[in-house]
Amino acid sequence: MVKKRKLSPQSVWDEAALESAFTEEDIKLFHISRSHKYLTVHPEAELADIPELPLKAQAILKQRFARFTSTVEQCHHSAAGDTTKLLIRLQDGLQVESVIMYYDTSARETDSSDGESVTGHSRATLCVSSQVGCQMGCTFCATGTMGLVADLTAGEILEQLVHALRVAPIQNVVFMGMGEPLNNYLAVRAAAAAMTDSKRFALRRSAVTISTVGVVPRILALADDLPGVSLALSLHAPTQELRQSIVPSAKAYKLDKLLAAVDTYQQKTKQKVFVEYVMLAGVNDQPEHARQLGALLQTRNVTLNLIPWNPIFSPSIDFSAPSPGGIATFCGIVTREFGVRVTVRREKGSDIASACGQLVINSDSKRCSSSSKPLRDIEDSAAPVSAR
Repeated sequence: MVKKRKLSPQSVWDEAALESAFTEEDIKLFHISRSHKYLTVHPEAELADIPELPLKAQAILKQRFARFTSTVEQCHHSAAGDTTKLLIRLQDGLQVESVIMYYDTSARETDSSDGESVTGHSRATLCVSSQVGCQMGCTFCATGTMGLVADLTAGEILEQLVHALRVAPIQNVVFMGMGEPLNNYLAVRAAAAAMTDSKRFALRRSAVTISTVGVVPRILALADDLPGVSLALSLHAPTQELRQSIVPSAKAYKLDKLLAAVDTYQQKTKQKVFVEYVMLAGVNDQPEHARQLGALLQTRNVTLNLIPWNPIFSPSIDFSAPSPGGIATFCGIVTREFGVRVTVRREKGSDIASACGQLVINSDSKRCSSSSKPLRDIEDSAAPVSAR
């Protein structure tokens, strides 16, 4: 349990804080959604510019809230132009990173699940952080070496989206940055609800994806609290023994209990679940692992997202990426022998260290296939595509 942070001023995007302040002064709460709507439509507006606010509400915003409690300290664009990384400094000096990933599938035509032709499009996906550091300790993730430093508020999570919207129009948000989202559940739930609120950011529910290494009670809660929001499970191994060796938190949530929770989630929501699998050469990428994984997933309504490991500049992490041929073999076994739908994540932003697990670590250190079909990322699954 980390120490609860108290921000002063608080973020205007923190709905719970605004509700508390407005309730104290007997101000009608509909002014909150109206204010948020105005600020999303007018991203350069100041709080004083919000129209038709009661004088008491204006005074509260001026005295206790700010449009931003965080600042973009650095903005790096990859040489390929497909990734932008934002280094964000929080009010108390802590740092997180957000990554914008650009996808252009406008030249691609695929078949949707109902058999109709669908033309691709250009879009931007934002990867947000929910904590500073992480307590899950995954052995292949540099963020895990930090331990848990702090939880972000809902307002700080939403500010990442607001900062990103000043760089590019964002169509999708994935909670795949620093931290375990379900260990900061209340803030993540509030932020995701605001992102999908038609009176605020108005993102499609399925376009917001919450990733978890497997916090069983919260997976079950998600089904009731955020119906329609997508779930991604960071699995990384097909057996309890192997998973526990690279994902220490697996000791608390055994594989059978975790998959039972996912099954319950799907029974309630009728939604497909994304399964993330970081491929580590010689660790979890062999043909026997592919067959174990295929057997585990073949009866479940999931899309498996294979993520070839990206080098991380941390002396305590010693892994290597699988070969392209090894990835193709693994993918072929899972798809042909077990019929599991698979995507393969393309590398983006390696020159600006935007890979999963590299967030903030590198910034701090600087200061002190064989398939004929195009490979796709988990973010591509927001649009209908045909199975591999």
